[in-house]
Amino acid sequence: MKLKHTFSRREFIIIGLGAIGAAAAIYGIYHTYIKPTEEHPTYPTGIEIKLPDPKLESEVSIEEAILRRRSIREYLDEPITTSDVAQLLWAAQGITEPTRKFRAAPSAGALYPLETYVAVGNVKDLEKGVYKYNPYKHTMIKTLDVDVRSELAKAALGQRWVEKAAIDIIITAVYERTTRKYGSRGIRYVHLEAGHAAQNIYLQAVSLKLGTVVVGAFHDETVKEILKLPKNENPIYIIPVGKI
Repeated sequence: MKLKHTFSRREFIIIGLGAIGAAAAIYGIYHTYIKPTEEHPTYPTGIEIKLPDPKLESEVSIEEAILRRRSIREYLDEPITTSDVAQLLWAAQGITEPTRKFRAAPSAGALYPLETYVAVGNVKDLEKGVYKYNPYKHTMIKTLDVDVRSELAKAALGQRWVEKAAIDIIITAVYERTTRKYGSRGIRYVHLEAGHAAQNIYLQAVSLKLGTVVVGAFHDETVKEILKLPKNENPIYIIPVGKI
């Protein structure tokens, strides 16, 4: 004869808490390692430019790079290399852990709201124009065929170093990738993340013997129009880089 078990209130609570814990664990794993596809950006279609692999060693120590880091606004009228561009982009947002797709800059919830563009004006073996970085492939795809440095300088209240630099790195943000998990607090997390990426660019520039400065004073909507950004992308930084 089978006995029918009657659960006590305590047992129901224990089972319920266990189920909630399991659901929370699954949710955490899902959002950390198996994020929904809509959280991953779609990059422009077109010819991809495979960038040189990033160098993982340098003659400049991290301590020396921190010591020598400065905001530099005067650049020589000389080209930088495609390897320089690749190294700067990797330092900003490159993949550093292939399995989990972790990037060079920390991100709240590993949601990665930032996108990275390069306005190229004076780079060896690279046509002028605007390129979007794809960190997952370490490639760039050209989005515009025109040199926009002069227009960006005007949008940045006439800061001439934006025009004179060999390249301008533009960091944009899709706030919704972070705010849909963290609410309005996510806006702060996005800005913190942009700062991490910008500091990486500074330190990498020191290692490459290049000069750079972060620019935050510009007309947002004008920059969006110049770069033809998607509606959900908002510019946070313009970062000129050049020979010194």
